[in-house]
Amino acid sequence: MTTHSCVISPHLKDALSPHASGGDSKYGRMFPHLHVSAIDDTILRSLGRAGSAMDISDTEEEGTSRDNPRIPAGFTFFGQFIAHDITADRSLLAHHARLKELRNFRQPRLDLECVYGSGPSGDPFFYDLDDPDKLLLGVNDIKEPNDVPRNQQGLALVADKRNDVHLFISQLHLAFLKFHNSVVDEVRKQGVAPDDVFREAQRTVRWHYQWIIVNEFLPLTVGEKTMHDILDHGPRYFAAKSGQQPFIPVEFADAAYRFGHSQIRPLYTLNEHGAKGNVFPDCAGSCPVNHDRAIDWTYFFTIPGRRTPQASKLIDTSMAHSLIDLPEPVVGATDTPEEKSLAYRDLGRGAALDLPSGEAVARFIKAQPLSREEVGLREYGWHGDTPLWYYLLKEAEVQNNGEFMGEVGGRIIAEVLLGLITLDPTSYWHADDDWKPTLPATQENQFTMADLLNFAGAV
Repeated sequence: MTTHSCVISPHLKDALSPHASGGDSKYGRMFPHLHVSAIDDTILRSLGRAGSAMDISDTEEEGTSRDNPRIPAGFTFFGQFIAHDITADRSLLAHHARLKELRNFRQPRLDLECVYGSGPSGDPFFYDLDDPDKLLLGVNDIKEPNDVPRNQQGLALVADKRNDVHLFISQLHLAFLKFHNSVVDEVRKQGVAPDDVFREAQRTVRWHYQWIIVNEFLPLTVGEKTMHDILDHGPRYFAAKSGQQPFIPVEFADAAYRFGHSQIRPLYTLNEHGAKGNVFPDCAGSCPVNHDRAIDWTYFFTIPGRRTPQASKLIDTSMAHSLIDLPEPVVGATDTPEEKSLAYRDLGRGAALDLPSGEAVARFIKAQPLSREEVGLREYGWHGDTPLWYYLLKEAEVQNNGEFMGEVGGRIIAEVLLGLITLDPTSYWHADDDWKPTLPATQENQFTMADLLNFAGAV
């Protein structure tokens, strides 16, 4: 079985351009001149294996002590959805040839390529044959349109197969399919010429999605102070050269933006039927979704007038046990227990890509680094600087009680995501007349995930 890896072979390091060209769809470095964080793999294994301090014990799984009161559970999966929209590294777990093959098969734009593919002409099988302006929906076991479309073997017909890796991301993808179709109906009501309906609906969907990222997701994730600073004074560390598309920094893709792995709850309530499950293996994807397992998004996002949703888990250096012991269909066959651990894989990926330490990045951006005591790795026999991914999780925990990212992590995430929008000439940022959301919403000139789900008929 072909397995996509969270760990990159060290042999791939050398082709990572410090100023990668977007035309080549390569990753690049945000801090190319910082020294590499060298840490013994034995330490990484001890830190990331089952039973380590990063592993939430079984006795804690049902509790609420790690709930994040700031961020509802659904934003964990919205964050993953964003990642699939802008990054697709197809390097394999088994082996890698050269680091030249570490490539991003996504355009570095927040344009919903993971939903639209190449459009009705390029990827017609994602679209409704009877109405090609609309995306195709699937049906569940009681013939409700509440699943992504699938072939006869149950495999999802979606532009990014990762959007069916588990139930939550699959159902969120479905919500975006429904959102697009509702927007098609809306633009037709406005009298848009038939030949322009798809293009106008796609633009409207993209701009509202981008608005949610800038005005809801990022403030929740990085804090209002960081967002205001970047919006008022511009980015300091992420930019594209003239005439080039922006690249995806590995400090973002392989460290800072992996904060979402820490947000995953040990257990979720799925809907009013009382169905529960963890992400893996209970809610593993690549199979049809029965009606009693369909996600009720009121359990995941704050919908006005509805129930209080589940919280995401706090952002800290602990992870749900189900992620420390991933099933074979996810990671492939291995005789090494640590390779089943997403924590070890995240740590290993940072080491393989020669990422700088968290302390080095903090010093570079003139932030106060965490102390050795605050990082807390001495019990593992480590007295050097800290792997970037681990440092950024600990920074969120120390500086903001795990509710949102700290000074270094927040800046990396916000500068990259905001930069991908501001550097995209087709985004709402470059629209005429200071564009504001145009679709119905609970608050004028705003648009949230709750508004999207309501308009899509997904709640």
